[in-house]
Amino acid sequence: MLYSVPFKYIKRKVDVRVTDKKIEIFYNHTRIASHPHLHGRKGQYDTIVEHMPEDHQKYLEWNGDRFRQWAERIVNNTYKVVNAILTSKPVEQPTYRSCMGILKLTVKHSADALEASCAKALSYTASPSYKSVKNILTTSSYKSELNEKSKSASKNQHGVTRGASYYGR
Repeated sequence: MLYSVPFKYIKRKVDVRVTDKKIEIFYNHTRIASHPHLHGRKGQYDTIVEHMPEDHQKYLEWNGDRFRQWAERIVNNTYKVVNAILTSKPVEQPTYRSCMGILKLTVKHSADALEASCAKALSYTASPSYKSVKNILTTSSYKSELNEKSKSASKNQHGVTRGASYYGR
């Protein structure tokens, strides 16, 4: 079970009092947080919005479906990467920052470059990360994916291509 504390106490040593009904967290003998005691499945969490930094609080208005719809507008491979990230953890909310990062890559790069980078990342693993997609974009190693896409598109532009058998060879 995971319980929040105000973000300014992150990585500080705290004392915890556990009862059947409550979890209380103390710093220097002062109570800094109190949560109802969660029972049941592992991985549950209780976060108080005020404990989060302001820049993290803005992600509360987002949800997985909103990220999926945004990714779907770019194209298929971007959707697959965002969906893989959203389903990579038992709770969706911790993945929102990575999804936002991937989708914001279109600010500095084209949607085609992002799509090709996602395709390349998916060719390596079924569960790519923001970091892997960003590295592919930064190193421009996605260009081989774009070249293959344009070659296959140009082959299909001219309709039926006749092989050697058509000319009697």
